Amino acid sequence: MLELNKDNFEEEVLKSEGVTLVDFWGDSCEPCKALMPDVEVLADMYGDKIKFAKLNTTKARRVAISQRVLGLPTLLIYKDGSIVEEITKDQANKDHIEMVIQKYL
Repeated sequence: MLELNKDNFEEEVLKSEGVTLVDFWGDSCEPCKALMPDVEVLADMYGDKIKFAKLNTTKARRVAISQRVLGLPTLLIYKDGSIVEEITKDQANKDHIEMVIQKYL
């Protein structure tokens, strides 16, 4: 999974062609940490078709705010640099994320 930061976010996500899934997480977000292994499994399964990336909002708060990420965990799916899907809180589980990924394959 690609590690995003304030320096590479625009290039890797907003200027990227195709589908990119970004997992927004934070150092103090226990649900985010619990979800991370599931997202990594999905990245192994679908990483050849979709770009998987994660952004630590503790270190890149302004990027998260610019993407209107107001709570964690949040996963955003971008297509050609535009947000097409948002997965938050209760929906942030492996089965739901995989169902959303299937729509963009």
